Amino acid sequence: MEWFRPRQDIPFMRHALWFNAVSVVTFMAAVLFLVLRGLNLSIEFTGGTLVEVRASQTVSPEVVRTTLAQAGLREAQVQNFGSARDLLIRLPHLGDGESAQASERVQALLAQVPEVDFEVRRVEFVGPQVGKELATNGLMALAFVILGIVAYLAMRFEWRFAVSAIVANLHDVVIILGVFAAFQLEFSLSVLAAVLAVLGYSVNETVVIFDRVREVFRKRRAKMDTPAVLDHAITATMSRTIITHASTLAMVVTILLFGGETLRNFALALTIGIVFGIYSSIFVSSALVMWFGVRREDLVKPPKQKEEAVV
Repeated sequence: MEWFRPRQDIPFMRHALWFNAVSVVTFMAAVLFLVLRGLNLSIEFTGGTLVEVRASQTVSPEVVRTTLAQAGLREAQVQNFGSARDLLIRLPHLGDGESAQASERVQALLAQVPEVDFEVRRVEFVGPQVGKELATNGLMALAFVILGIVAYLAMRFEWRFAVSAIVANLHDVVIILGVFAAFQLEFSLSVLAAVLAVLGYSVNETVVIFDRVREVFRKRRAKMDTPAVLDHAITATMSRTIITHASTLAMVVTILLFGGETLRNFALALTIGIVFGIYSSIFVSSALVMWFGVRREDLVKPPKQKEEAVV
């Protein structure tokens, strides 16, 4: 299915150097934020107490946050959960004795909010050891996904394609992490799941372009240099790219706007990953293939010459 088909190939690779410079600057800025500010890890990784309550009427999270802060719980995070009456209260790990009584303390403090009654719907406690294990397992999952993608692309194409694709994917992941570090957005297990999804989603677009590159190299007998082949492959898949990413992005943005506080960071990570995935597939992975000097001879083996019969 195609919405349009350009008559001439768009010279993407002509501007690859400028876009690569933008990529390097953006990547370095993301790394700088990660080093200086770090990720705002949720209690799933750091350990702590989670209390879900429902108010008898609409109440501002700021009112509850102020009440808890005046009682000494200044690090408590309060946000709406699903509706204006549902609140999610997160408390960091306070020590074994204090953390065990944190939910009871929160309930006592909520009773001090005037004209509002609260019903505790759920209480969860995550110990620091469990949070450490979750963080370790998350990093291992990320490493296994990256190694799997490299192995798959190396077997399907050629090692330079695999390196180009994984650099582009890591570019997308670091940008997502950099945004979360810059704005100190909460990094939870759902956001980690979004990062892993972005890895698979981005590599899919890259594989489509690389498949077309290999196809063009095999079918076209006329001499086309690598930048021309890459421009043709990207232009030929542009309609498919727009249809696929526009439909996916529409769904993710809908979740971002209307999915509530719980799904907001998850949808935001996916949105950033999809947008930068399009960019990196064209101006990072494809440009790296060009800089690596991939030629037709690297993908298409020359035909074997028949040995002349001995008279």
